[in-house]
Amino acid sequence: MSLPETPSQTVGPFFSIGLTWEDGARVVPEGAEGALWLHGRILDGEGTPIPDAVVETWQADPHGHLDAPGFRGFGRGPTDEDGRWRVLTLKPGPVGDQAPHVDLAIFARGLLRQVLTRLYFPDETERNAADPVLSSLDADARATLVAQPSDDGYALDIHLQGPHATAFFAF
Repeated sequence: MSLPETPSQTVGPFFSIGLTWEDGARVVPEGAEGALWLHGRILDGEGTPIPDAVVETWQADPHGHLDAPGFRGFGRGPTDEDGRWRVLTLKPGPVGDQAPHVDLAIFARGLLRQVLTRLYFPDETERNAADPVLSSLDADARATLVAQPSDDGYALDIHLQGPHATAFFAF
């Protein structure tokens, strides 16, 4: 008797099955004070956009609390046909000795498991320099984790592999 395959044993794309979530891309409602968009593109090793990926975000609230009442801290943004993802949220505060950051999990075709990375903010120069995770990386890897300011928030493209590959973390 063989057991059925699990999602980590199969290759998608099957991300819309069971992963769609109404308003998942909104950690906070539109118009919330301090709301901003985190956004970017998911790209393969050749720089081609991935149209059926999902980016999940986890973060602290603006005061650095991970379990703040009324703040869920979790978002889920699917990519569009051009590989663009986005999540509406608030800028997190620092947690302990860590700089303000958002944890990201990327699910995409060809990945048997999600990959984990972080998004750091460019206006946190001193905290970024002291962050134990960010400061443990070489300059090229650090640069792949620091978002760029945009008109409506911060942008970070995520390269799954290749010469511009984003730094990912083991779990």
